Amino acid sequence: MTAIRPRRSALYMPGSNARALEKAREIAADVLILDLEDAVAPDAKATAREQVCAAVKAGGYGRRELVIRVNGTATPWFEADLAAAVEARPDAILIPKVSDPETLVEIGNRLTTLGADLSIAVWAMIETPLAILDVERIARAARDPATRLTCFVMGTNDLAKETRARFVPGRAPMLPWLTSALLAARAHGIDILDGVHNELRDEAGFQAECEQARDLGFDGKTLIHPAQVAPANAVFAPDEAELTRARAIIAAFDLPENAGRGAIQLDGRMVELLHAEMARRTVALAHAIEGRSVP
Repeated sequence: MTAIRPRRSALYMPGSNARALEKAREIAADVLILDLEDAVAPDAKATAREQVCAAVKAGGYGRRELVIRVNGTATPWFEADLAAAVEARPDAILIPKVSDPETLVEIGNRLTTLGADLSIAVWAMIETPLAILDVERIARAARDPATRLTCFVMGTNDLAKETRARFVPGRAPMLPWLTSALLAARAHGIDILDGVHNELRDEAGFQAECEQARDLGFDGKTLIHPAQVAPANAVFAPDEAELTRARAIIAAFDLPENAGRGAIQLDGRMVELLHAEMARRTVALAHAIEGRSVP
């Protein structure tokens, strides 16, 4: 099984806020998205770029995954953002408004030209109608190692803006888009993170949205406030009942009398090898999360 990196919580941090970048070293998010795009005013773009890249170079973020979200490819800041991010060497660079696979091919070529370290991955924002309509081809770009694509991030605010869909409990207008992107991601072996929940005081709504995303199969959720980190971490982690059940399934299939069997009975239920594979992933995720509990 490929090593699992927990991405339960991915917190956006405004790159123009030096204090926030410092405070982020103490926040228990699995992922920190240091933002040069939406959270930064045009006249603060250069300052944000300098502060974010300096923070990444300085380190001190422990096991947290560091991602720099650059400005879009059509903006006047993109080239400088990309070059500075390559020099800073984050874990990944997040590209906004990816609407076709050709964009990812071009990004890969630019990273090669810039001499980007091979450890730097590319994440793609899925946040336009064109991206949803072409999401399988975009995900398929991950088959080409040169694109470095490893993760989708849903941009539900931009999707709402472009489609005029409303934010309603249960997110019925967005469910087809969310599931299409998730299927594409899984078909081509990449992770996928749900979009943000905008209402900071709506704790019940946030909890419900996290649970919905988890049940759909998302790896985690993007966040806009540190207060959302702990609830997201809890929802996207296996609970004790899940772990107990997973360990029981693994133990049952490991018994000598069950060697080579494709299906067995366990506690009155039929359990197949695919359930054992799912159980092993559940346990592996729990172990990976436990390893991240140390700053």
